Amino acid sequence: MSKLSVIYYSATGHGTTMAERVSRAAQDAGAEVRVRHITETRDPETFATNPAWTANYLATKDLPVATGDDIVWADAVIFGSPTRFGSTASPFQAFMDSLGGLWAQGLLSNKVYAAFTSSQTRHGGQETTLMALYTSLMHFGGILVPPGYTDPVKFADGNPYGVSHVTGPENRNPLDEDTSAALDHLATRVVTIADKLTGTPTPPETP
Repeated sequence: MSKLSVIYYSATGHGTTMAERVSRAAQDAGAEVRVRHITETRDPETFATNPAWTANYLATKDLPVATGDDIVWADAVIFGSPTRFGSTASPFQAFMDSLGGLWAQGLLSNKVYAAFTSSQTRHGGQETTLMALYTSLMHFGGILVPPGYTDPVKFADGNPYGVSHVTGPENRNPLDEDTSAALDHLATRVVTIADKLTGTPTPPETP
């Protein structure tokens, strides 16, 4: 059984929903899964007028928080961050910046990595966010496992770099069927590759 950590930052809750979807699909694929959110760095008073942000903060603030140990523990990691000006959000980047000690010990290398993101508009920095994150993972010595076009669903969601969700101008769009299916495929693909690398037997398909 491969071990997968799903590590994400979410402001208005879309990332939380995406992380939960990835977790379920990975468990169905036979993985042992940890889901860890990255701590909010903003004072809650600064987003008190945003109901979705406040609701997600209250729903997740007491859940286990991501640490570097969650990466060390895992055979594979799927990261998630919303897009901020074409790159990851500042709380996510602060988490990444905290990993220098583990990186220096070589504890982040030789693991399978992939990622998901979201933005208000299609192509509103989604691809550059994933590519920027993958640059950091290459510095780790990670094994990148993007979905590519390895399943028909990728021709529907159109993102070979990872999975991306369009939240809409008011951040209210729920996950659609294509995005949900793409998240399932991403999780299954990451677990399958991790299983091959760790020598974990592939579970039989459900009839």
